[in-house]
Amino acid sequence: MTAALIRPARPEDAKALGVLGRQTFIDTFVADDGFAIPYPADDLAAFLEASFSTDATAMKLAEPGAAWWVAEHDGDLLAFANAGPNGLPHPDARSEHMELRRLYVGKRAQGLGLGTQLLKLSLDWMEAHTDRTLWIGVWSGNLKAQRLYAAYGFEKAGEYEYPVGAWRDHEFILRRG
Repeated sequence: MTAALIRPARPEDAKALGVLGRQTFIDTFVADDGFAIPYPADDLAAFLEASFSTDATAMKLAEPGAAWWVAEHDGDLLAFANAGPNGLPHPDARSEHMELRRLYVGKRAQGLGLGTQLLKLSLDWMEAHTDRTLWIGVWSGNLKAQRLYAAYGFEKAGEYEYPVGAWRDHEFILRRG
């Protein structure tokens, strides 16, 4: 595959971002060759619709103070990242801090270095938009992601429960700065 183009996301990317986000979540957290979390079907369906429908994605793309980037190849989205004002439930966290909210790389683009490129781009943007702490929430079982974030100076600062419908994922809160 030739190199992917990384660019800011545009409103017209909403549908493709939703499709990629939904599939990447399923591949990563639900599939047997992923983490195989046994989400109840109704909870998973509600979460996927609320998180990755075209309308929900379009609203998130238009959020003031947030930024999105996509990696594409021949018009197909392969990966994306989203950063913006912090919303993690930590006593030291403030909305003027920045949070890496999502860093998703589709299954067929794994191993191409897109996640690292998007992470670096996101961190640069977050640092340019705050002189304060940077935050990331990550599933407690995703050791690969935790190692990547640790390599960029993030340390565990807390834990919380992330809702997937009525199901609750155990998440770690990571902080840098």
